[in-house]
Amino acid sequence: MAAFAAGLYLALSGIRYHWDWGVVWAYRGIYLRGLATTLAVSAGAMAMGLALGISAGLASVSRGVWLSELAALYVGAFRGTPLLVQVMIFYFCVGVVVHVDSPYVIGAVTLAFFSGAYISEMVRAGIESVDRGQWEAAAGTGLGHAMTIRHVILPQALRRMVPPVTGQFVSLIKDSSLLSIIAVRELTKAAEVVNASTYRTFETYLPLAVLYLLLTWPLSRLTRRLEAGIHPHMAAGRRL
Repeated sequence: MAAFAAGLYLALSGIRYHWDWGVVWAYRGIYLRGLATTLAVSAGAMAMGLALGISAGLASVSRGVWLSELAALYVGAFRGTPLLVQVMIFYFCVGVVVHVDSPYVIGAVTLAFFSGAYISEMVRAGIESVDRGQWEAAAGTGLGHAMTIRHVILPQALRRMVPPVTGQFVSLIKDSSLLSIIAVRELTKAAEVVNASTYRTFETYLPLAVLYLLLTWPLSRLTRRLEAGIHPHMAAGRRL
């Protein structure tokens, strides 16, 4: 980070430009409100995405063919199309049909469906990563398929799901910047408003990058710590 900051400083200092960082301070309220909106929309979308992802993940490993096929269709549709296209479809098409015109609600729901598709695959992979002997042992005690997943498999799989789900939240915060196209006043839109008012491009967008980094860096570090903590446990489990 220090090397990157030094390189950026050297690159920018070589251009003829009159810096005016007072612009950032003068419009700090807009940045802070955008930051709060980004956090609120991302948190709401992640909560809904978790519910959708867990439901779809469990459906994908269920014995019901129609449930697994429906989950596969959902995952394929949302992972196979760009998020930008989904935002426009939800806002200009789905929102009109269901009579919801709030860009904040539409934006959060779109992010939830998008992240839910990825979380679904994490849930499915976590469940399928549990040793087959656990399924056989549960069946030997008389547990059915649903009870086995609920009481035996899912508790073990949750430990393996936490790191990638945390990483998905990092991606979700960055993806929320696309909501600026539907006038959600999150961080990116706030920077666009400041730039349109001041025409100070460097002073407007460099703080934007720093704010996103401040949001995602701690979560990225947490994800790495969780991943580092899970591998020794998995290795110990294999030795046992």
